[in-house]
Amino acid sequence: MIRFISYRLLQFPLVLAIIYLVTFMLCWVAPGDPFVRTDRNISQEVKDALRTKYHAQHWYTFLAWYPVNAIRHGDLGPSLTNASASVNDIIRQRLPISVEIGVVALVIATIGGVFIGTLAAVRRDGPLDWISLMVALAGISIPSFVAASVLIAVFAVRFKLFPADGWQPHRFSDMVLPALALSLMPMAYLTRLTRVSMIDILGSDYVRTARAKGLSRTKVIWKHALRNALLPVLSYLGPAAATTLVGSFVIEKVFNIPGLGDTFVNSVQNRDQTLILGSVMVESMLLLAMNLLVDIGYGFLDPRIEV
Repeated sequence: MIRFISYRLLQFPLVLAIIYLVTFMLCWVAPGDPFVRTDRNISQEVKDALRTKYHAQHWYTFLAWYPVNAIRHGDLGPSLTNASASVNDIIRQRLPISVEIGVVALVIATIGGVFIGTLAAVRRDGPLDWISLMVALAGISIPSFVAASVLIAVFAVRFKLFPADGWQPHRFSDMVLPALALSLMPMAYLTRLTRVSMIDILGSDYVRTARAKGLSRTKVIWKHALRNALLPVLSYLGPAAATTLVGSFVIEKVFNIPGLGDTFVNSVQNRDQTLILGSVMVESMLLLAMNLLVDIGYGFLDPRIEV
């Protein structure tokens, strides 16, 4: 296991380097200039001075400075559109907000999806099974911004169960609706994955043997069958967790949450190349870390799997 983890950790720098180069090329190919503002005219001398200050005279000067600076000092550079803050400071302020909402959303999606999918598989072709399939289809089909708007209209405006005055730090009630809207799509996928996997596991020989030996139906389902049925669910949880923890761009825009997703959208609109690269690298590192945890989790769920 230690050898496997070490091997995967050694792959991280290469994968991150490829992601950085691809994102960097997309940033420079896209039209626009972060030093040009529509609200005021900037002289050519000022623009040249800004490009020199931020090492952005050419693509190769930009590429030669920022990766080396990030590796040597852990500094992702200054924001090109916010001179008073660095990319490190912006990510340090915004990332905890997205992670906080993402953790709640991930817990809701995992518990709800596994529980509903298991009950649907146990009561196959029954009313609960059909309801779970319809709910899963709706969760996958309905866009997140539509689900978020409906939740606001019903629970915040109509019944006033949750505040509708915008985001307030450390107020749990502000976190419920965004987390619920963010959890709907992964919950739908987890429900379908758990249902299909449980149906396959419940028809296995060892499940019939356990029932024949006198074990209760509840114990066989929740202790023996569910453990093996969670393997495909765990595969999906890796990338889903990374995306959910960083936050959804659309959800944060709808609920006006100052998280990393909203920051990334603004950085793309403003062509803030350093902030784009920093946000993408944070998302990439979370994705790699979650996939590694998923691979490690295989060994704990099923010792027969050799990592």
